Formats: sequence, structure tokens, C-alpha cells
Amino acid sequence: MKARETLRAYIAKIVEISDEQFEYVFSHFKLQEFKKGQVIISEGSVVDCEYFVVSGCLKSFFINDELKMFILQFALPTWWASDFNALYNRTQATTALDCITDAEVLSLSNTDREKLCREIHAIEYFFRWRTNKGYVATQKRLLSVMNNNVKFRYEELMNLYPELYNIVPKNLIAAYLGVSRETLSRLYNS
Repeated sequence: MKARETLRAYIAKIVEISDEQFEYVFSHFKLQEFKKGQVIISEGSVVDCEYFVVSGCLKSFFINDELKMFILQFALPTWWASDFNALYNRTQATTALDCITDAEVLSLSNTDREKLCREIHAIEYFFRWRTNKGYVATQKRLLSVMNNNVKFRYEELMNLYPELYNIVPKNLIAAYLGVSRETLSRLYNS
């Protein structure tokens, strides 16, 4: 099963656990398949899971009062996505999560993640490492938004994740960068 192998390989890059421990950990995940455009989390909903992407591409986003979309994250295979504020603080979702492409994910409830962290020290370390990595990536992105022009941010995004260019529609890349589709067209045509 691809999902089991993908998660196993991802965890093995960070921590060492036995096959028996992995099977126990894996038993807490639920395999889910979503179609392109399908909503996983909607604004205002209760969030009780985080999602490990096995295949496909998700986007986490917010739509403001003027109906402008701001994309917080694209989630490619082996990335995690959710409304983490709602998940960890047990509040209603303020962001949405949907599928840019057909996607296969492994969902893990907040309750099960906490249980696994209490029971297996290596898994607690794994989730702490993953959370820290996400925090660092968010900080880098925020600093880039504050310090760099749109052209630099676009080139940086394409250098880091060249596969996005072929997967993600240009209007969504523009929303991620905080510019119009027309501005983005001028950047990649220049």
C-alpha cells in the first residue's frame, strides 16, 4: 500500500521506530481520497484532524471580507495540512482546506496524535520536529514577504518547488504571492 510506505519512509527520515511500533502508529491513521476541488475543511467548521498528503496537492486558504483569497500553504506529497489553530485550540476553522488535484491523504485526529505522543517517545519527537520545521518555514515565508519584491518571491517559490508550476493554476500562485493574476503573468513572461 502506497500510503503505508510513504508514511513509513517519511517517519524513518526523522526517527527510528520498530515495524511493530509503526504498525501501531499507522493503525491510528485513516486513509481518505478526495477529488479535485473537494473541500476538506471549510471556514467555521470544527477541525479534529490533520492530514498527511500521500498524493496530490492541497491548498490552505482564507477569503477576506472583500472576497479576496489568500493562500497560506500548498501541500504536496509528504506535507501536512490543517487549520492548526482550530485543531490545537479547539476553535472553529478560520481557514479552509481543499484539493487542487485529486488527492489521497492520511488523516490523524488530534486525540490520536496526543495518545501516540504519550505512548511512544520517538513519535513525540517526530511530531515536535515536524511542528518546528513548519514554524521555521512559516517564519522564512513571512520574512520573504516583508523583505523581497514579488518577482524575487515568485522565483524563490519556483526554485524551491518547481513542480508547483505544472500542478497549480497561475491564479492560485498569484493568490499565494498576494498579487493579481495579471501581475504574475508579467513576472513569468519577463
